Amino acid sequence: MDLKNHWQIYLLALPVVLYFLIFNYAPMVGIIMGFQKFQISKGIFGSKFVGFDHFVRFFTGPYFYRTLRNTLLISLYGLIFSFPLPIAFALCLNEVRNVKAKKLVQTISYLPYFISVVVVVSILFDFGKSNGLITQIAETFGWKGGAVISSDKWFRSLYIGSNLWQHLGYNSIIFISALAAIDPTLYEAARIDGANRWQQTLHVTLPGIASTIVVLLILRLGQIMGVGYEKIILMYGPSTYETGDVIASYVYRVGIIDADYGYSTAINLFNSLVNLIVLFTANTISRKINETSIW
Repeated sequence: MDLKNHWQIYLLALPVVLYFLIFNYAPMVGIIMGFQKFQISKGIFGSKFVGFDHFVRFFTGPYFYRTLRNTLLISLYGLIFSFPLPIAFALCLNEVRNVKAKKLVQTISYLPYFISVVVVVSILFDFGKSNGLITQIAETFGWKGGAVISSDKWFRSLYIGSNLWQHLGYNSIIFISALAAIDPTLYEAARIDGANRWQQTLHVTLPGIASTIVVLLILRLGQIMGVGYEKIILMYGPSTYETGDVIASYVYRVGIIDADYGYSTAINLFNSLVNLIVLFTANTISRKINETSIW
């Protein structure tokens, strides 16, 4: 029996298994609240069952289209810009032959990741106020709408741009690791065949990290509805709700501020189900097309 022969390994894995059971799977009992008119005094098993009323209320409510649109647009824009740029950055670093310069660039690019989101948003507010740097640059190109941080037209650009600045270097680490695992003899063979640097990148480097790119893309697609509320609620205000209010921030307002726990649970369950469906779909398509998948 494998458990008997390798009990030490299973013992090492036990804390991790317990962590996920306690903090990830056990709380899933709370999904029941999405189908109840939840009352704290009565608890999960004593509150009135209302079926799909909360879902109908959300789908027919005034904020469904706005929050769904903003969530999808911010996720898609983030996918378009924030996913390929770390790959390009890793490829550029891979071409740097000066080890000291390469390490310096890597270190500088990693530093923004360790800055608190609160600090990043504070920087955005300073740069985006009426006399801030970003606003002044925008005004040189014809912007006349005042402080960009208060403009709904600038919200997504500021959100995605600051995310890119903060995570570019850190997100490139896994691609840099994948590049380091490529067999150097493949490059030697390509050079013997007369391939230049660009051709080596196309025919050796990119195929060498293709499986890593596909797996990370599948995981990213599985978070298409997963725009977090932390940075959103720090950045937005009534003037930017139209383009900045996403499902996660709406759940925060409904669940934490309004204490409508059943309704907020139903919305979050819908959000998670969409992510799950997209993840399974992307994984299935990838497995059929190029035989690369996460399971």
